[in-house]
Amino acid sequence: MDILRRNTDYALRAMVNLARHYGNGTVSTRTLTAKEYIPYQLACKLMQRLHNAKLVESCMGPKGGFRLGREPSRINLTDIIEVIQGPLALNRCLLRVGICPKQKSCTVRAKLAGIQRYVSSHLDGITLNELARGRCVQKKTIKRGETDGR
Repeated sequence: MDILRRNTDYALRAMVNLARHYGNGTVSTRTLTAKEYIPYQLACKLMQRLHNAKLVESCMGPKGGFRLGREPSRINLTDIIEVIQGPLALNRCLLRVGICPKQKSCTVRAKLAGIQRYVSSHLDGITLNELARGRCVQKKTIKRGETDGR
């Protein structure tokens, strides 16, 4: 199961691309699709949703395209995720009160809520500016029962 859906991943990559071009005019949807490997029709739909949420602005014409609706340092990952797929939750019971009769006494929910707060806080703290300026560093994933050799 993916926590971030495919469309959200595409939108995040498109937004990072726009952040890299911030202050240098617009980027066409065709350019975004080619650089970020996003299907064109899907990119059009995603950009429309981001435009409706005022995260991007659009300009018409031969030199038209999209640009960020505000500074990259003022757009975080949660902003984008919620526009594309809605609130991110580890479990339905964390979305709203009254969805489960055991919400107040469930020890599983209590632990998941802690993880949820951590994830939400972390995503809130990552801005497009950070991603546009940063380098991609992939950490080695250690599977259960393995060690990292240290």
